[in-house]
Amino acid sequence: MIVGIGVDLVDVPRFEEHLARTPRLLPRLFGPAERVLKPRSLAARYAAKEALIKALGGSEGVHWTDIEVASEPSGRPVFALRGETAATVAARGITALHLSMSHDAGLATAYVIAEAGAQPAREDTV
Repeated sequence: MIVGIGVDLVDVPRFEEHLARTPRLLPRLFGPAERVLKPRSLAARYAAKEALIKALGGSEGVHWTDIEVASEPSGRPVFALRGETAATVAARGITALHLSMSHDAGLATAYVIAEAGAQPAREDTV
């Protein structure tokens, strides 16, 4: 069952300007493996993290550096969550996160769908 959907759009040149003007943003927003990527890829990952927060319904219990966007061998993007963020996602009953990202013409976008497994049937005892 879908429990949340999030989308975000980032202006890549503007995002790149923010990173250049405020260098401390890079380690506050991205994990070590992400920090070496090109600005357009960082913008797409930023959009993915924002879309995840929207799909979760808010940022309580979510920390930027607990969220990493990795790639499966096929190239499919996936979230690698850890720490309090992973615990928050699990506590909300979310069993799957679906992520799609793209960047073109100076824009980066990401869509996230949060899915929870079916709840087991409740048996009342008399």
